[in-house]
Amino acid sequence: MRSLLFLPAILLSFAAFSTPSQAFDCHALAQLALPDTTISTAEPVTGGGFTPPYGAALKGLSAFCRVSGILRPTPDSVIRFEVWMPEKDWNHRFVGTGNGGFAGSIYYSQLGDNLKRGFATAGSDAGHQADAEDASWAYQHPEKITDFGYRAVHLTTEHAKTIIDKFYGEPATKSYFDSCSDGGREALMEAQRFPADYDGILAGAPANNWTKMLGASVDEMKVFIGNPAGYISSVKLPAITAAVLAQCDAQDGLKDGILNDPRSCHFDPGTLLCKQGDELSCLTAPQVASLKKVYAGGTDNEGHLIFPGLMPGDESHQWKSWLVGNGPGVSLYTQNYFRYMVFSDPSWDALTANTDAALQAADAKTAQALNATDPDLSRFAARGGKLIVYHGWNDPAISPLNTIHYYEQVQAKMGEAKTADFVRLYMVPGMGHCAGGPGAASFGQFGLTTAKGPEYGVFDALERWAEQGIAPGSIVATKYGAASKVEMTRPLCPYPQIARYDGSGDPNDSASFSCTAPGH
Repeated sequence: MRSLLFLPAILLSFAAFSTPSQAFDCHALAQLALPDTTISTAEPVTGGGFTPPYGAALKGLSAFCRVSGILRPTPDSVIRFEVWMPEKDWNHRFVGTGNGGFAGSIYYSQLGDNLKRGFATAGSDAGHQADAEDASWAYQHPEKITDFGYRAVHLTTEHAKTIIDKFYGEPATKSYFDSCSDGGREALMEAQRFPADYDGILAGAPANNWTKMLGASVDEMKVFIGNPAGYISSVKLPAITAAVLAQCDAQDGLKDGILNDPRSCHFDPGTLLCKQGDELSCLTAPQVASLKKVYAGGTDNEGHLIFPGLMPGDESHQWKSWLVGNGPGVSLYTQNYFRYMVFSDPSWDALTANTDAALQAADAKTAQALNATDPDLSRFAARGGKLIVYHGWNDPAISPLNTIHYYEQVQAKMGEAKTADFVRLYMVPGMGHCAGGPGAASFGQFGLTTAKGPEYGVFDALERWAEQGIAPGSIVATKYGAASKVEMTRPLCPYPQIARYDGSGDPNDSASFSCTAPGH
């Protein structure tokens, strides 16, 4: 990156405020000359509330310096970014934030949460302004796809570090990245492509194999939506969950509505086949076929698995939002991805498309920009980087089996002992996509607190690992009810260990569980 250029007066300002406890005038940052960058705002924000350009108003913030701008690394790039830096009590650390879906917005609430914890923090819209399911911005704009794929996060990170250095008169001692879903993909992309960007990375439910994930959905949609009789309405989801739990809930030693490892549940959807007529408590033959397909995953024209399916055990909570909707319809993620990123054809239809042809085109057109599947993390490991990956077992959007597969690929490439030096995987029983579900799903990811142990469990563990060399073990996760009342705590165990009930004690207390090897 080119050297920064400053006006003489600004240089004097930097020299006068060289200690982190005496940040120089925030307005001076407007004069920073950053490559391919326009700084739009450099302003101090007084403590209390702040209303961002979009989203809910933020409350309880301490005073901070807000810098916003636009990155234009190519003539077709417009990457909006923000950097927030506490005026007082900075903890000397930087946290980068990511995006979800097709991105299109800055996650201001996460910036606010990071700020409250003393971090300098930054985020971008990944190069466009749109709702998370909208990919029309990518139509005939390959550079914007590259911005979305990896360039926006990387450049925002570089610029944020420079701005932080100039504001405080010294660089952050450690840099972290914390995001989920597409943000989990961004997290792995950072570790793989730009290992010097972050010292610690927290990657949740990563959509890292983008082309295979959405390519497989072309096949799945043909079964689930292609035959209208096979569509499963949300009103039938509770019956599916009830049947799964009736068969498998007690297998892990505790009947609590949560499957510790759904892979051990060999539920046959055929047991729900309607005997007479069609009732909410049963499935028709086409619906049975659809459910089997959802569990099995998408296959190519020869029947080979493209991307794994969903896990049984919590169909009733989030499947409506992510899978079945309010009526039959092709996933907007699938349709918009292929229409605007792959084929540049707004009339493309998943129901009439050839699965193999769609997958081949997706790989050829976008794999280089979007997929974060490289298991060689040697450069990240060599500089002391630490990576924690987590995934909810009942994620209705991205199969948790894909994350396990990537982790095992890293082990195969790096060796199990070396992988253990810098990577941990936590599979979260009863958690949906990034959070929520019947399980304990609050454990320190993107600022969520946990009730026992360090307040920001998994993130605090990442900090200790990166800064003190203390490898993380079990982490307490919390399920909160109304008025933030603690309903349950459970330990999350480093994969492949599983949290098992000790057989006595309060089943809602993590102290009643132990992390054990699978099969014990």
